[in-house]
Amino acid sequence: MKEHKDTIGIRSQIDRTQYREHSVPLFMTSSFTFGSAEEMAGMFAGEIPGDVYSRYANPNTEEFIQKMCLLEGAEAGFATASGMAAVWCSIASILESGDHIIASRSLFGSTHQILSQVLPRFGITFTYVDGQRIEDWKEALKSNTRMVLLETPSNPALQIIDLEAAVKFCKSNNLILNVDNCFSTPIIQNPLLMGADIITHSATKYIDGQGRVLGGIVLGRADLIEKVTFFCRHTGPAMSPFNAWILSKSLETLALRMERHCENALQLAKNLSESEHVDQVIYPHLESHPQYELATRQMKMGGGIVSFKIRGGLEAGRNFLNRIKMSSLSANLGDSRTIVTHPASTTHSKLTVAEREAVGITDGLIRISVGLENIGDINRDILQAITPS
Repeated sequence: MKEHKDTIGIRSQIDRTQYREHSVPLFMTSSFTFGSAEEMAGMFAGEIPGDVYSRYANPNTEEFIQKMCLLEGAEAGFATASGMAAVWCSIASILESGDHIIASRSLFGSTHQILSQVLPRFGITFTYVDGQRIEDWKEALKSNTRMVLLETPSNPALQIIDLEAAVKFCKSNNLILNVDNCFSTPIIQNPLLMGADIITHSATKYIDGQGRVLGGIVLGRADLIEKVTFFCRHTGPAMSPFNAWILSKSLETLALRMERHCENALQLAKNLSESEHVDQVIYPHLESHPQYELATRQMKMGGGIVSFKIRGGLEAGRNFLNRIKMSSLSANLGDSRTIVTHPASTTHSKLTVAEREAVGITDGLIRISVGLENIGDINRDILQAITPS
């Protein structure tokens, strides 16, 4: 019998120890012991299963990976110290000098920095395209193109990329499709089950859900994850056992939390749409979203992020932030607490004005990570801050 995702998040766990604990213990150890020289040699050679060193693997990280593989439909995975470590390792472990990436222009600011500032030092080039125009991808295709990199919905303008079309393009051109699935989580969208080859998550966001720890994970085809695992084991961006323990426990409430995030976000988006002080509200499951039909077909729910363009531009945006009372001003997202961010001056500030505008990040764009508070309290805080004094 196939279990539902909310059951998987709660019931999937590693084998119990001799103490028969109900809740998985925390394995805070850097290394492990062996019963004999032969066993030790066999484990290091990969001939005998078992843990040898927590940079390689640890019972807590193994449980977290196991749960995420089940939730995403992945063959294998590797847990990293942060979300950006996952993005970096999903690229650097697979590509070689001389390779080329086709990347959606709508990417998180740090991902943009990896593409534009880090990869050129290793001889890996990229071409930005409009992720919504497959014809642009065809024009960007080169003989040395090996990967397509995208996120959907995008951060922070919530552009949706047609994953079915992306899979078709990549398979027809023998390319690796690498999808950042952070905003959707495995509860809302499963790119691997749609045909993507590899996905990444910043587990710092919704996977944790309470702003406590950093973490990331790379999931996908076994042959690709084998390369990721080799790269990560020897370069060291491994997740700590403590963080893995926290994140594995967090998965027990992920489905429940995402339902509430999405319910609150949709209601807030509707209320913002009625404000005379807002030029545009962007939310995937709002009928006014330009890709509403695609979003409702591809995503089970609309997600927990609402972006909007406040009337009055940069000054109005700053005034809005300064009038916030309950919500937090932070660059994080996916927290149980509602968080308000001004992307142009924070998460995407390293991009030029032209680069920001190309992906819909205007000076007046506000990103709200809608939390789990009572929706009435969220509405009051956001709407009072929008209204000029």
